[in-house]
Amino acid sequence: MVGLKAPDVPPTATMKFVSAGTAACIADLCTFPLDTAKVRLQIQGEVWIPRPIGSVEYRGVLGTLSTMAAGLYSGLAAGLQRQMSFASIRIGLYDSVKQLYTPKGAESTGLAARLLAGCTTGAVAGTCAQPTDVVKVRFQANRALPESTRRYSSTMDAYRTIAREEGFRGLWKGTLPNIARNAIVNCGELVTYDLIKDALLREQLMTGFCPALVASPVDVVKTRYMNAGPRQYRNVLSCLLALLMQDGLSGFYKGFMPSFLRLGSWNVVMFISYEQLQRVAVLART
Repeated sequence: MVGLKAPDVPPTATMKFVSAGTAACIADLCTFPLDTAKVRLQIQGEVWIPRPIGSVEYRGVLGTLSTMAAGLYSGLAAGLQRQMSFASIRIGLYDSVKQLYTPKGAESTGLAARLLAGCTTGAVAGTCAQPTDVVKVRFQANRALPESTRRYSSTMDAYRTIAREEGFRGLWKGTLPNIARNAIVNCGELVTYDLIKDALLREQLMTGFCPALVASPVDVVKTRYMNAGPRQYRNVLSCLLALLMQDGLSGFYKGFMPSFLRLGSWNVVMFISYEQLQRVAVLART
């Protein structure tokens, strides 16, 4: 990294926790339109969504972004709330959890310990941030509907409406696919970054391809299930089967390109910001 030169003092767990949440919010601000495009493409084609006659469906990344130009940052408030809880845990606590899985006396941390740490922090973070993720997805999808049929007027209204109409379980809808998705993505991002950190500083985009490719089917099902109305699907499996019957295997990769572009660019911004924020925190401490 260029710029600040920090003393040879390791950042504390608190520094990592705060730096991770802040860096993730910076990355979200830069890449949120791609996330919205991904959600819109993933829910496209659901038979329950009303569409005006002659409406133009989303086509590709650029077509989707241009079609929804007015709502590129729909759900940003929930997205930032999600990152402050989600990224702080999965990234900020990764090194600490990794040490728990490393055998005492070991000279270095093995791949198994890194993978376990990535899965653990990803799953715990996803569970804690679940309500914010549900609201983010609902609000992003909400803006795709005609104004007369929109379910929520604001992010806070989405929280209130979901809690009132669907109860406590509504805010934790899709927890299992979300945990699976977050564990996969967290391993793909953090373990890769951990193992080949120097290479990633030059070729950051690859850190987005592998997680996007592996996690895309789970991500599509997660998005559709979170966005589903009451009693639309009996469970996650019925959502998966409905997607398979309607769109075939290709349906599991809806929104893949914006997901890949978003994960790649998000990681570039996030990890650079994360490293620099830790340097600032160490300088302030010393």
